[in-house]
Amino acid sequence: MVSITINDKPYQVEESSTILKACQKAGIDIPTLCHHERVKPTTVCGLCIVEVKREKEGKEESSLATSCNSNVKEGMKIYTDSDRTKERRKKAVERLIARAPEVPILRHLAEEYNISIPAEGEGCILCGLCVNMCEEVVGQVVFRFEGKGEERHLTAESDRCIACGACATICPTGYIHMDDIKERKIVHSELLLGPKSSIYVTSMQAVPNKPVINPETCIHFRTGKCGICSQVCEREAIDYEMKEEEIEVEVGNILLAPGFHPFNPEAMAQFGYGTLPNVLTSLEFEWLNCAAGPTGGEVLLENGEKPKAVALLHCVGSRDENFHEYCSRVCCMYALKFAHLIKEKTDAEVYNFYIDLRCFGKGYEEFYKRLLKEGVRFVRGKTGEITFPIYEEEKGKLVVRCEDTLVGRIRRIPVDMAVLCCALEPPEDAEALGRLFGVSRSKDGFFMERHPKLAPVSTSTDGVFIAGAAQGPKDIPDTVAQASAAASQVMSLIMKGEVELDAAISQIIPELCSGCRICNNLCPYTAISYDPNEKLSSINPVLCKGCGTCAAACPSEAIIAQFFTEDQIVSEIEGVLI
Repeated sequence: MVSITINDKPYQVEESSTILKACQKAGIDIPTLCHHERVKPTTVCGLCIVEVKREKEGKEESSLATSCNSNVKEGMKIYTDSDRTKERRKKAVERLIARAPEVPILRHLAEEYNISIPAEGEGCILCGLCVNMCEEVVGQVVFRFEGKGEERHLTAESDRCIACGACATICPTGYIHMDDIKERKIVHSELLLGPKSSIYVTSMQAVPNKPVINPETCIHFRTGKCGICSQVCEREAIDYEMKEEEIEVEVGNILLAPGFHPFNPEAMAQFGYGTLPNVLTSLEFEWLNCAAGPTGGEVLLENGEKPKAVALLHCVGSRDENFHEYCSRVCCMYALKFAHLIKEKTDAEVYNFYIDLRCFGKGYEEFYKRLLKEGVRFVRGKTGEITFPIYEEEKGKLVVRCEDTLVGRIRRIPVDMAVLCCALEPPEDAEALGRLFGVSRSKDGFFMERHPKLAPVSTSTDGVFIAGAAQGPKDIPDTVAQASAAASQVMSLIMKGEVELDAAISQIIPELCSGCRICNNLCPYTAISYDPNEKLSSINPVLCKGCGTCAAACPSEAIIAQFFTEDQIVSEIEGVLI
């Protein structure tokens, strides 16, 4: 630690500290544009100038120094607002504001020093922060200075740019825009949380509420440089070398509840999802409408304004011969909920485009009638497309073109926002999960229960149960009821402590088994495993159902069905005939 004075007040600071850092810790503001703690100082802007006095050979010497790159020394006297400092800082402001008149800090200093502000400028102050950031942190060489004196200017080699945005982030005047590089548009998820960086928290209510790193955009994974996040993390929680782990856990019961996969409406190009602005899926709108969502619960368009008309399109991907013939069951009621909330928050005109309203639950029909009184509009008929405006009154709108079967004509309805109520699909890995756990699937791809009425949560494999939308589309009350039933089945088995096995199961005779593994692939219940050390197959008696498929297929007749051996069957026949 060294002793210094700042504006005649004593302070104790670290010996390696710069004057700028020491002043900031003391609560003294020194203006600067070209300084950033992650790159070496360039001292170009000159705004951080201070007056320094030191004893040398019995005499006090005074000099001006840029505080961003000058270290403190014992006995140093620092003055941040002396006459010499003001005079030099004023000249720096005059030079900088001529190039970047739109920068707030420069406009503020110009007013303080009575400097006239020009109408326009180039925007770049030639500070070099982007050059240093790109080379030192990103590990690329994109920017460089060319020319001398008044001809000095900044150039960039776009073919080397990886579009990481580090230069735009560090640019003190906003001269560099990511929009110019990517033609990027603001999306709903960034209205409140801000643009996503390579390390971000997925949402305000993320569980666990921890940041994640996107390796596809992270500079460290792309160039091997940067690493700023690991440097600033006090807990040392960031490990770039961490890999995925597989952990084996022995359990007695398995409850499969992988949920559903939302239908991707991009397959239905007529609705313009992904190409037209303000066309959202129901899950995206649910997040938008949530109080902890990206807009704080406000219903907003991409430009931040409230919509004046909203369309809710039912059965997108459901009840459609080209995609899914089944009804997703949840769409009607959450669309009605959306309509009520939109009316409540924006007083916009709300249109529900539906085929049939299936309000089957307790209080659902009453809620539908309530919306009719609130002024929500219902158009019975399938939506043909969402398209661009043609007529003057449609200008700046999305146009929903649909068939209205109640009036018998085609209608064009202009709206500001469209919400697509998408189908519920089986999980993407349902086939692999079903094969892994020996669970059959229906023709729609959902897991199939053992019996639709007598065993709605059990499967053909003992100890494996299903619950939720993976068994079929269902709403939250039905999901909770089914999950509770499945949990009670699991608990009943746990409380018993023992499992009853079927007597008629298959058995492998080790002396006859050749280890061909034909039975391994044939067993529909995954009850047969192979021991590579013994080179023999074995049967898990808990999983085996005694179907006899393996016994019939075994080429060496090494598998027998207990109580159904050839001798036993012949004896039974003889007993019947005699």
